[in-house]
Amino acid sequence: MSFTWTPHRFSGGALALDVANSVILRHDAERSIDRFASTAQLDAFPAAATEFCAERALFGDVLPVHQENRPAFLGLREAVDRYFRQRVLGEADDAMLADLLERIASALRGARSDGLDAATAHSALRLIAMPDPDRMKICRNCGWLFIDRSKNRSRAWCDMAVCGNRAKANRHYRRKKEEMP
Repeated sequence: MSFTWTPHRFSGGALALDVANSVILRHDAERSIDRFASTAQLDAFPAAATEFCAERALFGDVLPVHQENRPAFLGLREAVDRYFRQRVLGEADDAMLADLLERIASALRGARSDGLDAATAHSALRLIAMPDPDRMKICRNCGWLFIDRSKNRSRAWCDMAVCGNRAKANRHYRRKKEEMP
């Protein structure tokens, strides 16, 4: 199956969330896909982030993670997902925050300043200090984390063009099916 990094893959609104969202269908173990399990996908991600990420102006061109730093980077990705997902659900605690901060420190120790790992760590720090944490949500369709920047804070999907349309089409299909004799 062919895969490319498209704007939809960067609908989290922050680099750290886009990195966390690199695991597709995280909530479904049987269908889950880790895009960073492929070295080629992990190496292609920084160029796509430079083009599509909402924080691209903050970080500019980011370089791939050095091979020896990849375990720390992947640990950071998982800690970002774990902490912010639980924060959205109102279940984050100080131990989870401490783990995230330790993962950030670990990633930064081995990162070059213009690497994806450093940029992701800085993005996670910005999210921790986010002035309005209630704007972070979990997509009702795919389960990705995203920042709701809508005026009335009513966004339910990471990307209306993909997840929103899928959810609406599914709802329409179920209604039509129920109407059938």
